[in-house]
Amino acid sequence: MSSTFRRTAALLSLVVAAGCSTSADTPATAPDISTVTFASSLGIDLTQFTKTATGLYYRDVTVGTGAQVSSGQNITTNYVGWLTNGTQFDAGTLPFTFGVGQVIAGWDQGLGGMKVGGTRMLIIPPALGYGAQGSGKIPGNAILVFRVSLLSIP
Repeated sequence: MSSTFRRTAALLSLVVAAGCSTSADTPATAPDISTVTFASSLGIDLTQFTKTATGLYYRDVTVGTGAQVSSGQNITTNYVGWLTNGTQFDAGTLPFTFGVGQVIAGWDQGLGGMKVGGTRMLIIPPALGYGAQGSGKIPGNAILVFRVSLLSIP
């Protein structure tokens, strides 16, 4: 096999691989949270967070004094969601049944153990968020940052 053929084949494979990307803004692989630079407006210092076995990071901003959430309970939360660059993509009040898959896996995992009145910061890897496909304003393989307050367990 000639060196010209090998170079052409290698270049062609790079062009094909580049063409498989869905968006210029979507990283091909999920970034490692521990190496990400977060926008200063988010005030994130990973040394203040606990990392779970699934790669989720969480930190209690305020520990609640009310009832503790458990799977299957209807809860109401107030939240703000950001991308790592500080862009806010969502905010609001959300009632849902905890622990049954009504929300992204990062919420079902990250809100466990919270008490009413508490506020928690979550840093969610793509695998526990919207994955490689993304959703709406959220690009594929995005790390999500949430500030979630547990308002009530009716």
